[in-house]
Amino acid sequence: MTDTALQTNNKINDIVLNEENITQISPEITYERKAAITDLLAENSFTPLRTINDIEAKGPFKLVLDIQRGKLIFDIRNQADEPIMLHILSLSPFRLIMKDYFLICERHHEAMKGANPQQIEAIDMGRRGLHNEGSTLLSERLEGKIKVDFDTARRLYTLVCALHWKG
Repeated sequence: MTDTALQTNNKINDIVLNEENITQISPEITYERKAAITDLLAENSFTPLRTINDIEAKGPFKLVLDIQRGKLIFDIRNQADEPIMLHILSLSPFRLIMKDYFLICERHHEAMKGANPQQIEAIDMGRRGLHNEGSTLLSERLEGKIKVDFDTARRLYTLVCALHWKG
């Protein structure tokens, strides 16, 4: 298999959110969720490292995300919609980072209404720093289970935040 074919196969090409367990909120947050999915689908590197019943992990993959009792569930499937891997990730380690991230996002939104460019830039740098911290934590929590590059971890973290953001 060529490197190009391998890169094409080691990616997510479909994301489904289990809407039953995900809070329905404002149109703005719904937009943020859709934008996060679009960004993730546009470019990602994603490889499950363990599989159910030794099924070969051939992508591209369908990722079904669900939130249940403070846990993020990665239900990874192949193109035939057969389960490849189920990974449950506790969101407890993310709570403080997400709380701070949401607060700084609100400050950024408010600053856009009238703060000077230097204030906006300072807030944006803090926002990006917290986003990077959350992305790094996500990469660490997936290590040995799902291989992702940093950009994919960033996009996944954006989606996780969009799933939790209540505005």
